[in-house]
Amino acid sequence: MPVKGLKIAVSGKGGVGKTTIASILCRLLAEKGVQVLAVDADPDANLGMALGYTAAELAQARTIAHDKALIKARTGAEPGEPGQWFTLNPRVSDIPEQYIVSHHGVRLLQMGNMSKGGSGCACAENTLLKTLLNHLMVERDEAIIVDMEAGVEHLGRGTAQAVDAFIVVVEPGQRSMATARTVARLAADLGIERVYAVANKVAPDHVAALKEELLPMPLIAAIGYAPSAVQADFQGKTPYELCPEIVAEVQKALDYIEAVLEK
Repeated sequence: MPVKGLKIAVSGKGGVGKTTIASILCRLLAEKGVQVLAVDADPDANLGMALGYTAAELAQARTIAHDKALIKARTGAEPGEPGQWFTLNPRVSDIPEQYIVSHHGVRLLQMGNMSKGGSGCACAENTLLKTLLNHLMVERDEAIIVDMEAGVEHLGRGTAQAVDAFIVVVEPGQRSMATARTVARLAADLGIERVYAVANKVAPDHVAALKEELLPMPLIAAIGYAPSAVQADFQGKTPYELCPEIVAEVQKALDYIEAVLEK
């Protein structure tokens, strides 16, 4: 399939580095001249910073899940209020262009998430977000990289069928691996055929054991502990700019996925 239409979702336990990996995937594709849409579906919304957006640029970017007027207009329900009727198939095709910002050849759409505790009933919000993600994956032809939280909250079966690869980022620890296995199982249950692991902060002599632990999920890249990532964050630079060792491993993962899709 053409690289321009590549659809990849990246998930994993909080703090494992999935946003770093998602941002580098975006930059690698953009460097090829591919039109890329980066979708931030994590409540923490850090993908923009990892892509090099300035604070001023991000201040101009609206997060869809926080736009109560939009949610009410499209679903018919007041956000956060329980016991309401709302449409299960809201109109979303005109939404992306109103919220997208651009930087370094990568366009960013901040979807957000309203499923955290204390936010009240988030049924209407999540219905809108799930419908929107389905539209992005199925109807649009640019490359789309989705930075998700540790789960498949926004994925429905229709969306899953359009995902070319689902990457689960994992650290060499039991809690992280347990989360990875759960996320991989949920993705497979939705019908996603290509679910891969990318290890982060792993010592070279632990890679073989980690690969065995994660079976049958293939481990397609292994990133060692990189002090440069800490330095990049401290300097306000992107991992793509200051972390060549991480970029090289993410490139391996991208090459693997593209090779599988070409078969």
